[in-house]
Amino acid sequence: MTDTQHVEHPRSLLIYLLFTAVISGALVMLVQVLGSRVVGPFFGVSLFVWTSLITVTLLALSGGYAIGGMLSDRFQRPEVLYGIIFAAGLLVLLIPLLKGPVLKACLPLGLRGGAFASTLILFGPVLLLLGCVSPYLVKLTASGLKNIGRVVGGLYALSTLGSTAGTVFTGFVLIAYLSVDQIFALAGGLLITLSVIYFVAFQRRWVALLVLIFPFLLYQPQTPVSRTMSDGTQVDLVHRVDNYYGDIKVVDYSYNKVRYREMIIDGMIQGGIDLADNQSIYEYNYFIQFLSYMLVPEGKRCLVIGLGLGAIPRWYEKQGISCDVVDINPAVVDIARDYFDFQITGDLFIEDARYYLNSTDRRYDYIVLDVFNGDVTPAHLLSVEALSLMRDRLRPGGVLAVNLIGSLRKETYMTASVIKTLRAAFDQVGVFPAFDRQNSETGIGNIILMAYQGSVRSLQAGRANFQTHASVQRMVSTNLGQQFIFPADTPAIVLTDDYNPIDFFDGWLRETVRGMILETTDWDILIS
Repeated sequence: MTDTQHVEHPRSLLIYLLFTAVISGALVMLVQVLGSRVVGPFFGVSLFVWTSLITVTLLALSGGYAIGGMLSDRFQRPEVLYGIIFAAGLLVLLIPLLKGPVLKACLPLGLRGGAFASTLILFGPVLLLLGCVSPYLVKLTASGLKNIGRVVGGLYALSTLGSTAGTVFTGFVLIAYLSVDQIFALAGGLLITLSVIYFVAFQRRWVALLVLIFPFLLYQPQTPVSRTMSDGTQVDLVHRVDNYYGDIKVVDYSYNKVRYREMIIDGMIQGGIDLADNQSIYEYNYFIQFLSYMLVPEGKRCLVIGLGLGAIPRWYEKQGISCDVVDINPAVVDIARDYFDFQITGDLFIEDARYYLNSTDRRYDYIVLDVFNGDVTPAHLLSVEALSLMRDRLRPGGVLAVNLIGSLRKETYMTASVIKTLRAAFDQVGVFPAFDRQNSETGIGNIILMAYQGSVRSLQAGRANFQTHASVQRMVSTNLGQQFIFPADTPAIVLTDDYNPIDFFDGWLRETVRGMILETTDWDILIS
């Protein structure tokens, strides 16, 4: 009998083949979902990263379907299929070991090229091998052309159900309880075990049990990350949690008696404090706080959208202003409380900001929009519809403060568009760079946008506590209140829920910001 002749397989093997379809389908989606957690710290959890992941998945699977079809015609034996599955398991186990070198090597390719190249190298081979599984299963289970439609339909249905289960289980369960490296170890071990069970149960090759040692040999348990930088600064990863909304890290920097603490989400620094006095070490916090207070010195109620480490709502509370906070990520709240001394007298809402703004009847003197999804403010919060909703939640005389990472010199299209969108919703919009634009080579940084209704107001010092951290005091006092005005002919559009291409046109900006972070943040902190 030749390899191309059909072989009747026992019922138990057919059932195992169907089980294989479910598992392989589940692990395809597991790899894709986890891919964003591997690539994100370097290239951002952005449109380009997800486009790269989806593109590589489709390319690899299509190649796998073609190769698997050819191999199954030539070698109609289950042992070849499970050999492929074994190889896929080994490659999955290698991902945690290879991700650091691969990401570093691909970084010079830029945001688009680097995201695609690293995704292709790390996940392409695994997905290619998993793509070989489906055509092989069809060849092994179909008894002839008369039932080929039913067999193909049934196998792809099982594979898709497995993909559905893999997506849900990974996103809602595994990421909440296991690290990314642990999940890859579990997935690689599962594929190897799937292969070993076939060779032991159906081929009686007991020696195959020895390969079960591979997951234990290749898995490297996570150890506390502690590094000393070239200038002598000690860097310690003191806490990390992965959940549905991002990879959150708390990092301490120590130099002599100085000790700073930062929060990093998906590789993006969310803020930092001096542990000696809990004051923010970043300028933009003070610009948001002081400018909004100087425009509404008698305000009593504030809403902060995007908690971060909680420095901004904590400052408002110290001024006697009751502060509500909306954040979609419960893990951020826990970390802010446990590591950054966050506490407020107002209410805390764990939900999407648009949902809260639509459902609440509360009105505020101050609304602070300080939300970042990876590199950028989520587009659904920068549309004219969303900003108009924030306007409607302000009391008469209230002010909206928006923290935006933007550009004042190079490719200003999206920055100017956000400002134009604000002007479509508010009577007055002020642009306050939270950096020294005179000495800035790039013109890129945090820009605080202040929007309100009515006539133009002057900034009033009032009775606010305008103390800052010593490291930023000079910069804040020199630049606070200095506005920037784009030329009247600066290209810009009004962003809407229907058309908001900020992810696309600001890609270069995210590349630049990522480069700045990588220059000052230890690589092992981002990779770990």
